[in-house]
Amino acid sequence: MTFKIGEEMLLVIDVGNTETVFGVYENKTLVFHGRVSSRINRTSDESWILLNMMLKEKGIEKKSIDSAVISSVVPSLTQVFKEMVQTYMSITPVEVSSEIETGIVFKYASPSSIGADRICNAVAGYKLFGGPVIILDFGTATTFDVVTEKGEYTGGVIALGLKGISQELHRLAAKLPRVDMVFPDNVIGDSTESAMQSGIMWGSVSLVDGIIKKIKKEIGRDKITVVATGGMASVISEKSEMINRVEPFLILEGMRILYYLNIPQKKEES
Repeated sequence: MTFKIGEEMLLVIDVGNTETVFGVYENKTLVFHGRVSSRINRTSDESWILLNMMLKEKGIEKKSIDSAVISSVVPSLTQVFKEMVQTYMSITPVEVSSEIETGIVFKYASPSSIGADRICNAVAGYKLFGGPVIILDFGTATTFDVVTEKGEYTGGVIALGLKGISQELHRLAAKLPRVDMVFPDNVIGDSTESAMQSGIMWGSVSLVDGIIKKIKKEIGRDKITVVATGGMASVISEKSEMINRVEPFLILEGMRILYYLNIPQKKEES
């Protein structure tokens, strides 16, 4: 792949509890994405080696990247990636928090406690689909975030993610095995494995659809766009009655939008 000289190149880094996702945007186009585990003891030097290898494989040179954004829910790793960007790319990154310009209003008891990933999801969901919108993220936790038609972030729901449910069942019950995260042929499992899969997978569908119905009733709106993102979004959305759209890179898109909101001298390409 070749990149045009003078085109805006933005590095986005989404630091999650389980994985860290890297992305590079050329204006509005995501031209690269890759992921590594969010290992706590990895240094900024080691992180750069991994990222640089992935960039080179894609034909992207570090000198072509002009700017960077970091969204992190792991405080100990925030500084690691900040140092990496500053040391190896000579860039001061935008750090996502409720204190930067977001384009939405936080109607939340403690805005500073909102995870950076949820902020990115809310910003991107509202920018792309307007409001009211519910953003559903299948990560380490399964989160629901609600933004009104006026662009007000009113809060949401946080539940244990699918992998966490599976791991806890295995950890807490000695005879329960680890199982693949797939839907069994029938809801009524005819083996321990299929019974667990049914509980995890169909239980998650019921959780999603049930909570979304309650959110709709609570805010008095039946017509609400429901957008899903995260690792299991496409799998669960196939069985859900409530999910309207799947956007696998919604957090990355949120970071791109936030960059242009907070660097006024930069002009976003329409």
